[in-house]
Order: sequence, then structure tokens, then C-alpha cells
Amino acid sequence: MNFSIITPADAAYDEWNNRGVNQRWKGHPSGIIPITTADELKDALQYAVDNNKRVAVRGGGHCLENFVGDPAVEIVIDISRMKGIRYDEEMNAIEVAAGATLGEVIETLDHRWGVLLPAGQHPAIGTGGHISGGAFGFLHRHHGLAVDYLYAVEVLCVNNERQVEKVIATREETDSNRELWWAHTGGGTGNFGIVTRYWFRAAGVNERDPSLLLPKSPEVLETMEMEWDWEQVDEHVFKQLTENFGEWAKMHSSADTEAGSLFATLFLSNKVTGKIMLKAVLSDCPEEIAEEFAAAISAGLGITGRAIRKPMRWVEFALQPFPDIFVEQRVAFKVKDALLRAPYTPAQIGVIYRYLTEHNDVPGGSVGLAFFGGKMNAVAADATAFPQRDSILATACTSGWLDAADEAKSVAWTRNIYQELFAQTGGVPVPGEQAGGCLIAHPDADMADEQFNKSGVPWHVFYYQDNYERLQRVKGKWDPCGIFRHRLGVEA
Repeated sequence: MNFSIITPADAAYDEWNNRGVNQRWKGHPSGIIPITTADELKDALQYAVDNNKRVAVRGGGHCLENFVGDPAVEIVIDISRMKGIRYDEEMNAIEVAAGATLGEVIETLDHRWGVLLPAGQHPAIGTGGHISGGAFGFLHRHHGLAVDYLYAVEVLCVNNERQVEKVIATREETDSNRELWWAHTGGGTGNFGIVTRYWFRAAGVNERDPSLLLPKSPEVLETMEMEWDWEQVDEHVFKQLTENFGEWAKMHSSADTEAGSLFATLFLSNKVTGKIMLKAVLSDCPEEIAEEFAAAISAGLGITGRAIRKPMRWVEFALQPFPDIFVEQRVAFKVKDALLRAPYTPAQIGVIYRYLTEHNDVPGGSVGLAFFGGKMNAVAADATAFPQRDSILATACTSGWLDAADEAKSVAWTRNIYQELFAQTGGVPVPGEQAGGCLIAHPDADMADEQFNKSGVPWHVFYYQDNYERLQRVKGKWDPCGIFRHRLGVEA
């Protein structure tokens, strides 16, 4: 074997087994295999298959559910050391190894070629799993999703003879493997094989110059931060603020909106935290759009909020985005997200207000709202495996805790507020007039549990909608033995 297996008897085991960001999940695999090359990865996967070991892959360690920390997983292959970013002349595309982090990708693309990939919101996230989940980020309204630039993918698949084979699939219409490429444009990770590398190039671009293959880095990037003291926020002000945010999203969500260069997230934290925060990113944004946005958010509030604007370089921001929010702190947490095609109703906003003001025993509970729409909605729902191309907002109910004794009440808080928000559709965001389902990049095993999903709608409808049957066919062809599986895995 050209790889090493770290077992529970080894001193390094705990360090390698404790790489997951969500401390709620910690598995106990019989072996962890760190690899640095695609050949090592191929051999490690063949070893697991030959020995009938349940296998999972870890890159950046940011999986929200226990797909890697599942007690049933016996072998974890760690690809975090599999690095490399280069211009591939033969592909005429930027090649990125699956172990590279978003920070490494962002910095390399900008420094070498002055371009960007509109992916991710934290530099430590691994590209291996992030890209195949759709890859949204701070600039998706301005440039679309990262998968909209995916030209090709190399995947280690296991065939009918249980032999590992390396497959390259491209978006070329003549490529017999094209459906495997398509499945990695939002079909989620851990379903079809193990990605070893991606290639990126904008559609319709054929110039053989790496500085022309992806969007240019912003000439001007600015952050806008607004805060309101909870002591000044009553239910009326809270509803007005949340409605203002939702209305702006609704009015500026079209693919050709002039406000596509503005992205914002509203962080509605528990009252005990003391403040409500809004964080915005403006990339080459016209000044009149920025001023209109600030005025629209503040309209009718009747209280003074602090607003700070700060210009900076794109890389400077991307490598340390909003450090008071996007911290690389490993805590235990529960996240339940949803996509919205229409803003929250006044009744739903009232539910959020009640949970944030009456549940002081869960200080880590919060609700977030983030802008979708813009260029990411310019793509047809079936052009990629990411089907949510008509949403205006993403929302997330989240709780975090440090003390294990707080887990039960924190998880209950998250589940209960979510169920009340979507009480009219069985406690879940059934795709329809208001809701648009969920993001597979933020998996929630509750969606496959009738105790929490009382809608009668299968879990895969929320994540894949009409694209699921097509993904099932890809699964049947490229993972015929069902090697790759988890709680929300595509089934042939």
C-alpha cells in the first residue's frame, strides 16, 4: 500500500478524527487514511471496497450532518492534503484539486490571473464537497454559482466489478460522461464517487488565456455593516426591519437586476446577545444602489442604527470575511435552512420574534436571511443539478452550544421554530408559492424523518425537485454497487 492507515491505537488518531467543524458529530472509524495524491486516493478507496468497509471522505470538515461522523462509517479518507491549482492548457481551464480550500483558491486565482470563482463564505471550506453542493457565496448575485463555471470533473467511481476507475466528465455535449459532470453541478457530495479535481471555465469562453476564463476580481469591494440595539427593538420595529429586508430581496431578485452587485445577510440573534446585525458586500456596486438599500432597510424603523462602510481588496475581504460572524470556531450546532420564493409573512416574522425574545435559555439560537436571486437565477432549473433558480432569499434557523448539557434544548429550539414557520405545509418548506425547498449543501436529516417532515413530501423533493430522477439514473450507472451512501444520499 502506498498510503498509511491511522487507527485508534495511534497517537495521531484523535487529531485526525476531530477535524469536523460541527462538534455535535464525532465518529469512531477503524481507520483514517490521509492522502496527498489522486493515486493514493484511488488505492485507499480500493482498499476500503476490497475489505467491505463503509467509507466516507473528509475535506475541509464542514459537513453539517453526521455523514462523515456516522458511527456506521468504518474508513474515513482525508483529502485535505491533496492540493494544487493550475492552468491546464489541454483543458483550457483552471484546475483545482479537491483538497484545496476556498481561501487557497481565491488567493491563487486573484494573485495569478486577477479572476475569481463566486464560491463560499469561509476560506477554510474545502472545495471537494462545496462545489458539488452548488457552491453559493458572497458574489452569487453578481456572477452566479461556482457550478455555473464548472467545465469538468474527475471522479473515482466503483464499477460493477467493484474496481475503482478514474473518470473525467465534461460539460461538452458530445461527452459520453456528461451526465456525471451534470450530477456534480449541485447533486451533492458522497453520492456518485470521490472527486479528485475540478476544472473551471466560463461557458462560451474559448480564449486560451487563464486571465479571461473566469470573472474578473472586483475593482472596488466594500462592506456595509448595520446594527440595531435590541433594547430599542420592539415587535413593531422587528417586523418592520425584517419586512424591509424581504421586500428589497423581492424587488431586486431578477437575473438582470441592477442591484445584483449587492449581497446582504440579516442576522436575527437572540435578544440576550444585545444586537441585530446586517452584513452586506458591495462588489463594483453603483453608489445610488448602496444608498437606496441603506435607506430602504431603515425605512419606518423610528430608531437609529449604526452603519459602517469599509472599502477593501477582494482577497483581503474573502480571506477574513466579517470576523465577528464567520469565525472558525468548532462548536456543536444544529442548522435547518430553507429557500424562499417570497418573503416571510407578518405571522412568520411574529414567530421569529417570539422565539428570539422568549427563549433566553437558548442564547445561541438565531435566524438568518440572505439574498439570493440575481445572476444565479439566470440559469434554467435543469441546466445544472442545482434546481433552486427562482428563490429570492435563503433562511436558516440555527442554534449552537458549547456545553453538551445544552444540546437537547438547543436542538428542540431549532426544530420547533422551523416547524412553526412552515406550519401550513407540514412543518417544512414544501416547494410552492412561498418556499423553494432546501439546500443540499446544508443537509438536514430531519427532512427524511416523518416526525419532523409531516408534509408527506419525500425529502429529495426539497433538495432536488424535478432533477432527482435524472440523478438516480446517474447513480445507477456510476455507483452500481451502492458504495457511496448517507442519510440523504441519492438512491438508484
